[in-house]
Amino acid sequence: MTTADVLVVIGGLAAIAAIAFFFWGPRRGGYRVPVTSGGYQEAMVLVKGGYTPDVILVERGKPVRLNFRREESAACSEMVVFGDFDKSARLPEGETVSVEFLPEESGEYGFACQMGMIRGKLVVE
Repeated sequence: MTTADVLVVIGGLAAIAAIAFFFWGPRRGGYRVPVTSGGYQEAMVLVKGGYTPDVILVERGKPVRLNFRREESAACSEMVVFGDFDKSARLPEGETVSVEFLPEESGEYGFACQMGMIRGKLVVE
């Protein structure tokens, strides 16, 4: 194996590690969702290369409305799935789509695209 081959292998391994960390690495912080006058905990989530915010903090026992706005054409982001709440929604490009549910148990719940590559977390306190 030549020096160039070794450098290519090391570069490839570094790229794989960076991609894995980006998609599956730890999430920090979070966005605390305010309660609206209608009683919903409501937030806007931008879908563009990921979810922004990707960690959402809500209170248990109060209804949640998350408004997703997809600003990209990637096939992976066409849908959002909340498996623990048995909710999902198609996200047409350029449109805002609401997902509503009532979190009754405290804990951390994941949400993702249908392929599981774009992920977020809902923290119920």
